[in-house]
Amino acid sequence: MSRTIVVGLDGSAESLAAAEWAASEALLTDAHLRVVHSWLWHPYVYAPLAGVTVLPPSEDTQLEWAERLPHETADRLAAEHPGLSVGAERLAEQPATGLLAAAEGAELLVLGSRGLSGVRGFLVGSVALSVVARTRTPVVLVRTATRPAEEASRNDVVLGLDLEHPDAAVIGFAFEAAERRAVDLRVVHGWGLPPYYGFTGASDPSVNADLLIEAQSRLTEVLRPWRDKFPEVDVPAQTVIGGAAPHLIDASREAGLVVVGRRNRSASVGAHIGPVTQAVLHHSTAPVAVVPHD
Repeated sequence: MSRTIVVGLDGSAESLAAAEWAASEALLTDAHLRVVHSWLWHPYVYAPLAGVTVLPPSEDTQLEWAERLPHETADRLAAEHPGLSVGAERLAEQPATGLLAAAEGAELLVLGSRGLSGVRGFLVGSVALSVVARTRTPVVLVRTATRPAEEASRNDVVLGLDLEHPDAAVIGFAFEAAERRAVDLRVVHGWGLPPYYGFTGASDPSVNADLLIEAQSRLTEVLRPWRDKFPEVDVPAQTVIGGAAPHLIDASREAGLVVVGRRNRSASVGAHIGPVTQAVLHHSTAPVAVVPHD
């Protein structure tokens, strides 16, 4: 067993949901599951409140919890998932640094992502966002389960495909995920009029029709070798006018997994994830796989 899936814990309900998802994925792919919690002691600053003295938690107390969390979670996962190969450890690093190091050489990194109710959607934490923007390992972000894991695993995989940069790593990840689950792969590509068409092109139905046919033809060509390689996977493809993000978010409500890409970029500051991927991370109700590519 050479494959390894890493799941990062912080004790939140979302990270525990991520651990459950990672355990199921490890069994599905015959991978070893590595449960990690990245924590490094640093003193907290407590301001006095109305004369009340508040004692900070001791280093020993925090260290004991940091050590127990991954091991107790791994023990529970092993008991609930017979046959699962699982190990656990506490990493003596700050969270983002530790997770980035743990992801190196792994097949997949799985993290929890906090969700907000209603139209406010997904709130991706700063640690998860930093890791997604910087790692070269595919990352799956999971919010607390909205449907049983067994039911979700039977739902289609959805792929957001950029025809300007159709990367094999992203497409292959989606096809393999659909094949493992024996579900359909729904492909969504969004397109719009190039800027040089201007207002005249936007108001001419024949231009829209011709460009739609062209986009559909291009989508068919890009997917043809993948359909040949994965003949068991049904691939309904959808070419939509406008940005792909709203359609991917809508499709996530019935999806088991949404797959999007992130181009590797060297930048001195900031998290560069891309507008479509950013929107899907914030609003998808299904787990989201972000696959980095050149």
